[in-house]
Amino acid sequence: QVQLVESGGGLVQAGGSLRLSCAASGRTFGRSAMGWFRQAPGKEREFVAAINWNGGRTYYVDSVKGRFTVSRDNVKNTVYLQMNSLKPEDTAVYYCAAKTDYGLVFNIREYDYWGQGTQVTVSS
Repeated sequence: QVQLVESGGGLVQAGGSLRLSCAASGRTFGRSAMGWFRQAPGKEREFVAAINWNGGRTYYVDSVKGRFTVSRDNVKNTVYLQMNSLKPEDTAVYYCAAKTDYGLVFNIREYDYWGQGTQVTVSS
């Protein structure tokens, strides 16, 4: 079993930055693909970013490329999402997810474990 706890959300003005953290428990973090997703009110949950087991490969949805950076620390069992140049359309609940897999995982249906989410609100 893997438990995920997100933190770092909050209210920020457009153009500002936030860093989200996702702390994982369990023994499989070091061989897990991790992903960040978000869900805005009235919309489906969407993929934001993914990182492979050792951080050597990452992938982003086009709308956040150049602004968001996903990283991980396998000693601390934590994955991060650095969000810069935030826009009002980035407002959503952000979730991290895990799957025991050495590759990159983009498909929401493939993830086995989910956190409870953290709210990010960007004001204009």
